[in-house]
Amino acid sequence: MMAPAPTARRRAREVAFRFAYQADVMAEPCDTAWRSAAEDERLSRDQRALVDDVLGVLRQRPAEIDDLIRSAARHWELDRLAATDRSVLRIAIAELIGRPGTPVRVVLDEAIEIARRYGSEASDRFVNGVLDHAARTLRPGEF
Repeated sequence: MMAPAPTARRRAREVAFRFAYQADVMAEPCDTAWRSAAEDERLSRDQRALVDDVLGVLRQRPAEIDDLIRSAARHWELDRLAATDRSVLRIAIAELIGRPGTPVRVVLDEAIEIARRYGSEASDRFVNGVLDHAARTLRPGEF
């Protein structure tokens, strides 16, 4: 059975993930490559806005995002996490911060699917647990 095609917003989240991952691996600002490649991505205005918002928050508030991950991923050092997991967590937390109109459950479900697709066998469960804790900190009223 084939997996369903990703939604337009999932595609945008995957683009944000890709650029966050690249920035992490290359040790560069997360929006540097995005600014030069945005036109090549063929995204709608809505998709581009989502990527801009997520990467903008990630660029402006990296320490806050990483502190939330550290707090939620108890017993795990940030630099010991797989780069894919770290990048999924970062973009999801950035979306929780930068797009308060998107329901927590949508952000978490999308991040879990991206982790399942790009991470290890256990990535989806790990990302779910960390994001659940972080989301309860950021948006306690939604639980």
